[in-house]
This record gives sequence, C-alpha cells and structure tokens, in this order.
Amino acid sequence: MCLAVPAEIVEILDSSARCKVGQGETHVHASLILLDESINEGDFVLIHAGFAIQKLDFEEAQETLRLMREMISMTDQYFSW
Repeated sequence: MCLAVPAEIVEILDSSARCKVGQGETHVHASLILLDESINEGDFVLIHAGFAIQKLDFEEAQETLRLMREMISMTDQYFSW
C-alpha cells in the first residue's frame, strides 16, 4: 500500500525542500523535480517516496491531515501496538 503525506515547505534548497509534516516537529526532505508549477516556502505539497508529487492548497492539506489523524485514532481503538 502506498501513502502520500501532505507537508508544508519550510525551506527550499536547490531542487529539494525541507518540509514540515503536520503540527509537530517532524521534518522531511523531498525532491521538487517532479513538479511543473512554481513552489514557494509556505506552500503545501503531497510527498510520496521522497518526492513532492502535487501542490495542495491550505484547506485541502489540512483536511487530508485531519482525515489521516482520524484514521490513526480509529486504528488505535482496534489494535494495541
């Protein structure tokens, strides 16, 4: 199963970016080479396998993160990790 995660770009470094995932302190690096559109700090992107694959607007990113948190919460009810 594949999963892409929304993240906010906090720093652009050549053809890659340092991105913040969610509201925590988790940061990942993602390549920007697959995107045709202009990307700036503060933009949200969808990251999969180390690549930004799509630019998201703020509302879409927040809704996706909310749904992901809800799924995790539901999973935690059924499994004890």
